[in-house]
Amino acid sequence: TYHYFVYRHKNPYLRHYAARLTFAPDYELMNRAAELLLETDDFTSFSKVNNDQKTNICQVTQARWTQVKDDHWRFEITANRFLRNMVRATVGTLMLLGRHKISLSEFQHILADGNRSQAGESMPGHALFLEDIVY
Repeated sequence: TYHYFVYRHKNPYLRHYAARLTFAPDYELMNRAAELLLETDDFTSFSKVNNDQKTNICQVTQARWTQVKDDHWRFEITANRFLRNMVRATVGTLMLLGRHKISLSEFQHILADGNRSQAGESMPGHALFLEDIVY
């Protein structure tokens, strides 16, 4: 399980542990898209290209945005395995959706197409935390 933290308003206590957003994303829409991750098994769209992994197949069992405080949100994702850069690329693409830069159907297309160049930019790494490991 990984957690990715974001916030909107200046906060010196969060700047090293969460990504600051300059916009108010549509978390409800991003949660609808996050549900699609549970129905997907090939995450090539959110993986580093030219990696040495044998497969890009992952089983995501949980993915959702939850509000931690007023403008402090957390994306929580649980899977049987993760690809390099997968969580940050997923959050970056969800942010495109949350800003209404892409539609939900375009998000579905990005997910199904398997082309990393269509997905959003990776979010900064300082806001990503490994929360739990289960064997």
